[in-house]
Amino acid sequence: MTTHPSFNYDIASQAAQLVEDGIIGLKGAFSPEWADDMREDMMTAFWAAIQRPGGAVGRGPRRWYVEIHPQAFRGFVGLITHPWVVDVCAHVLGPDYQIVEIGFDVPFQGAKYQPWHRDFPSPADTYRDLKITSLAFNLTGVDVTEDMGPFEIAPGTQYDDGREWKHEMFPDKPFWGRFQERATRKYPQRGDISCRSALTVHRGTEHQSPIARPVMVLGVDAPGAGHADLHDMMVTHDWYEALPDIAKRHLVCRVVDELVPISQKHDIEGLVMGADPT
Repeated sequence: MTTHPSFNYDIASQAAQLVEDGIIGLKGAFSPEWADDMREDMMTAFWAAIQRPGGAVGRGPRRWYVEIHPQAFRGFVGLITHPWVVDVCAHVLGPDYQIVEIGFDVPFQGAKYQPWHRDFPSPADTYRDLKITSLAFNLTGVDVTEDMGPFEIAPGTQYDDGREWKHEMFPDKPFWGRFQERATRKYPQRGDISCRSALTVHRGTEHQSPIARPVMVLGVDAPGAGHADLHDMMVTHDWYEALPDIAKRHLVCRVVDELVPISQKHDIEGLVMGADPT
């Protein structure tokens, strides 16, 4: 059982800030020791995935994404039942929100700037009606420093139309100035958690440290958002039956007799090459 450190937050204010800025966070949501276990699980999964075809996808030089089975992450149940995670999902996505993805990004020394991008094309619900229909929760496996290629985000860009962008995800370089004017770098510590609209424009930066910076990603949809098709979460029968009811109610996955290796589906074309930081 996960024991959450004491914390206070106003969920109405948090939800309002997410709607306005496209990103929020909670300091000390978990203990540093919990985050250390998470890092160990991520790096174990990475070294296994990188050895098989389709086990990891490139997100730029020296940077990979790996989707994992929920059972491969000891903290999975503690994460999806964390009061802040539950409250944010319910307030922003509605009571029938769907957990559709668990995986992680990991840049190593030599990773380059990514181009400014969003995770997938914006639906009309967002660019027209200003409604957030998907969230990405991030948890760092290390205390982030300047030389670790910190995550950079342009607050307030989640409602940008984007239909004229390449693949509706990558704004043309001549228009990057708007994002760089808004750019905010994030330096989370072990145990912190953030939540952003998957459409808020962002990028990874140049990673110069010899220390890898793995970050867990939990993807959550409003009903009908449709991103479960990009993923293939599966769990075994005995593991599923042991889940608390709140987890069963929101987890979108296959329940199988035996887990099989995941072949990554969410390959974001356009992140394979590094980008000039200007």
